[in-house]
Amino acid sequence: MRIDKFLWCVRVFKTRSVSGDAVRLGKVLMGGLPVKPSRDVKEGEEITIKRHGFDESLQVIAIPKNRVGAKLVCELIKNTTTNEQLQKMEFLRLARNITRKKGLGRPTKKDRRDLDDFSL
Repeated sequence: MRIDKFLWCVRVFKTRSVSGDAVRLGKVLMGGLPVKPSRDVKEGEEITIKRHGFDESLQVIAIPKNRVGAKLVCELIKNTTTNEQLQKMEFLRLARNITRKKGLGRPTKKDRRDLDDFSL
């Protein structure tokens, strides 16, 4: 099975086009090297996905015939991400929650002063 289709089937990416774009942009590595979307995936291979500031590692256990439900994903892939990368992911997740919520509009004068105090 093609790597772009595989990553979509095991729900790593929401759509197949997003999966293909990630592979084309070099965010998906196999053996430390970027691959093309047409690259075939085999059982036992290691896939590294560059996400927002951290690297997620997956090991292929089995190849699905079609897109699978979320409960069946754990039977097809194994997350082999290092503890260092998991801590980095958690830190980035917490940092994202500190920032201002989207859609609240322009910051008020108080918000600006709070940001100035925070950065000092």
